[in-house]
Amino acid sequence: MNYHILLTGATGLLGRYLLRDLMLAGVPVAAVVRGSRRQSAEDRIESLMGTWEDMLQRKMPRPHVLEGDITEPFFGLDTTARHWVEENCDSILHNAASLSFVATSEDSEPYRSNIKGVQNALDLCQETGIRDFHHVSTAYVAGLRTGRILESELDLGQQMGNPYEESKMTAEKLVRAAEFLSPPTIFRPAIIVGDSKTGFTSTFHGFYACLELAHTLVGSMGMIGTDAEGEKKIRISLDGTETKNFIPVDWVSEVITSIVTQPQHHGQTYHLTPRERITTMMIRDVLEKSHGFNGAELSGYGQPIDHPDEIERLFYEHIRVYNSYWRDDPEFDTTNLQVACPHLPCPTMNEELLVMLSTKALEMDFRWKDKQVKREKIPAY
Repeated sequence: MNYHILLTGATGLLGRYLLRDLMLAGVPVAAVVRGSRRQSAEDRIESLMGTWEDMLQRKMPRPHVLEGDITEPFFGLDTTARHWVEENCDSILHNAASLSFVATSEDSEPYRSNIKGVQNALDLCQETGIRDFHHVSTAYVAGLRTGRILESELDLGQQMGNPYEESKMTAEKLVRAAEFLSPPTIFRPAIIVGDSKTGFTSTFHGFYACLELAHTLVGSMGMIGTDAEGEKKIRISLDGTETKNFIPVDWVSEVITSIVTQPQHHGQTYHLTPRERITTMMIRDVLEKSHGFNGAELSGYGQPIDHPDEIERLFYEHIRVYNSYWRDDPEFDTTNLQVACPHLPCPTMNEELLVMLSTKALEMDFRWKDKQVKREKIPAY
């Protein structure tokens, strides 16, 4: 019997790529998807797969769809659905997560999805006999550590930068502590951006939030650039040398698919990080080239801005949720990754690629929605 892999988070940015790549690799997929007010789970997947067919200009296979919610016990699957999982699934790729950097309580996001959701995944696996667990964590379980971070390391007592990192640390520890599982496979991607070939993205967090803010300030308010009195300045409390680990979504999905389909590489932890980090100076330059965000002045990391003007107040008011995002990144060891995927080097993250991603986001108006499925109306008799 050709068993399915149970996939969560299939409608997110990474999830839609995983769904595409796994199915093109011949892996049967069962996707747990939450319905929305306008679309059922099946319709959401049909819309998504229709997007892939339009982009790839080819017919795509379809996954088995289970309507559920990771925040509910056993994903909200009833007895019949759980029996189907027991009979047809032998592994799980738990990819669903909340990317929220702020939390209002321990019962809110990101804790609800990232901790409770993982516990619900583990409970479902234990009930249905799934022992092969693949978990998408994050490189930033390293928290505020500096220096070289090994794939074998997790909790060394480090301080965490935000609730997202804290929740992902707790989640990874839950997976590792589940004694009924085979040794789990842990994927720790860095900061995921759009497709390295097409620039496509379906979500606009972090890097894209900065791009959109710059675009809004330039286009709607006309507050950045050169006027008759000279160039207006905005001071940014970075020094330009801070490094960030950006990785394209297509590469992340390709690597995960490669490892999932090679059992000899299961049971390891993998840092999915780039060969070369980018700098905040490069991001500043990309904002200038792609969005006309001129006159940004790097005033020093963490330096308070004295007497901020109107534009500086607006900038920091809208970007403050990502304050921890811009700190200097550590260096992530990729020994296990190099052993498993020497044939899949990360595309070089440079200014040219970032400009392409930025330009594509601008063309998309920082929005994406799959076309809804059009159902034929059955006439009433």
